[in-house]
Amino acid sequence: MSLALGSPAPDFALPGVDGATHALADYADAKALVLVQFCNHCPYVLAWEDRLAAIAVDYAGRGVRVVAVSSNDAEAYPEDSFEKMQEHAERKRFPFDYLYDASQELARALGSERTPEVFVFDQERILRYHGAIDDNRDQRSVRTQYLRDALGAVIRAGSPPVPESEPVGCSVKYRALA
Repeated sequence: MSLALGSPAPDFALPGVDGATHALADYADAKALVLVQFCNHCPYVLAWEDRLAAIAVDYAGRGVRVVAVSSNDAEAYPEDSFEKMQEHAERKRFPFDYLYDASQELARALGSERTPEVFVFDQERILRYHGAIDDNRDQRSVRTQYLRDALGAVIRAGSPPVPESEPVGCSVKYRALA
């Protein structure tokens, strides 16, 4: 079950593809923090990753930070290894932090089920939106831009017009708990 709206952001400190460790506290100045469950191999992520990059660029000047997090089991899915994440991020020139959740603790704290799956936290780090980036894998057919609409509301200290939508994508590749 996903994190409930109104819940605080879970704390984290994770390695990024840039070689630095990134923690929740590092984003304290952001008006909104967007955590996106992400990976390298999912065709749904690949379909949305350029739109996510555009959102990161478009909202950077408005105090929004976008952070992609891969939590997939890299032993079962080697294309989602940290090294492959670094290669993919460099090739795509992501304008957002891309972090590796090897322990899967952040994914479990968020209750992530899909890639991509979006969690938008306001300046106090309270969850205000959860769900999809927009309403269609095919960019030409998008009618509702959930994430953009949510960010517009959150940075104005308002409520998103649609606080939850159904995330669509591949399942998060969890390891069995011991």
